[in-house]
Amino acid sequence: MNRTYVSLVILLINFITYTSTLYAQNNIDSLKKRLWISEVKYQDPATKTYLGSPSILRIGKKELLVTLDYFGTNRPKDRLGRSNRTSVYKSADDGKTWKHLTDIDGMYWSNLFAHKGKIYLLGTTSANGSIAIRRTDNGGKTWTNPANEKTGLLFRAGENGAAPRYHGAPTPVVKHRGRLYRAFENVEDHTLRGMRGYRALVISINENDDLLDASKWTMSNQLAFDAAAWDPPKSFPTTGWLEGNMVEGTDGRLWNILRVNSTPFFDRAAMVEIKNNGQEAVFTPDHFIKFPGGQSKFVIRKDASTKIYWALVNNNTNGKEAVQRNVLSLYASKNFREWYHAKTLIKDNLDLSEKQSIALTGFQYPDWQFDGNHIIYLSRTAYGPGVPRYHDSNYITFGRIENFSAYLPAALK
Repeated sequence: MNRTYVSLVILLINFITYTSTLYAQNNIDSLKKRLWISEVKYQDPATKTYLGSPSILRIGKKELLVTLDYFGTNRPKDRLGRSNRTSVYKSADDGKTWKHLTDIDGMYWSNLFAHKGKIYLLGTTSANGSIAIRRTDNGGKTWTNPANEKTGLLFRAGENGAAPRYHGAPTPVVKHRGRLYRAFENVEDHTLRGMRGYRALVISINENDDLLDASKWTMSNQLAFDAAAWDPPKSFPTTGWLEGNMVEGTDGRLWNILRVNSTPFFDRAAMVEIKNNGQEAVFTPDHFIKFPGGQSKFVIRKDASTKIYWALVNNNTNGKEAVQRNVLSLYASKNFREWYHAKTLIKDNLDLSEKQSIALTGFQYPDWQFDGNHIIYLSRTAYGPGVPRYHDSNYITFGRIENFSAYLPAALK
């Protein structure tokens, strides 16, 4: 009798555990459906491998191409221990479902872009590796190999981890007066804390040249962040700039607008002017700007028809925490210096306190494209059970803003 009773108790406990887990998962699944359209990829946080650097490009009427990479303790890595794998995914039904196409070892922090009917992937060969570019001629299934300077190895990193160490993120390649431009950084001094050792730079090429030929590319001078001169009092010893956005200004000038890591301060960005066909980068302190979400990676694009600038950002709604990524929003501007909230896209809907939400949830590193009257976008998302912190993202998620111009702030009409 006692054995029967014990067995029944064990069965009851197992049933309760199972149903509780099932209920919790069903609840999470229901909550997720309110935040995004689909998941490009999910990675169990227990693997201690996380998903990063999403980039998106439309390649057909219903076809979308996405790239992403990996970080964390158990990430794929090269012989020097540097993260170095990018995965390629494709949707044939306008983002409802996704199929894995291939993995690329030797590509990282990359952005997709189209040029003259070809699809390219521009980034680094690894975290803090060389700058490289690849091309696909079959919709992302296979890619060229940047084995040397004639096949896409554009700017070599130093030997065995020495400087230069190139850094970047999926930010726009911009065409300006017959040239293509993309921002990178050189982690010149990796002994400094945070982003102190990052130097901002831009690479460019004539739009008619072979993009896989390194000799055709130009690199600007490199600008160090002058913390002693530019930091407000009580700044942390980690300040610096990174992950620049190439944008054409209203007056035709070209700018690299950089995220400024400015803890404990936030909402700060820097405008570096790019001159002389990409050879010269110039910055003066009056070109620091107040920018919502400037503490985290953002993407700015210009609507060619209206001349309005739109940005996806992690705006700070807390007013206290320097790094807050549990809200993703759409902002708009006419001049870079005055930005207006247009629409909140994703906001944490888990039953967490404000402090817990900021610590554990992230809708970050957005990439997006204009898509006719709409905007399609990706988020590097940290969400739900098992996520150790907001930074460690377990999803790449896809969303769409229908008729984005309907959200133009009244101040810009």
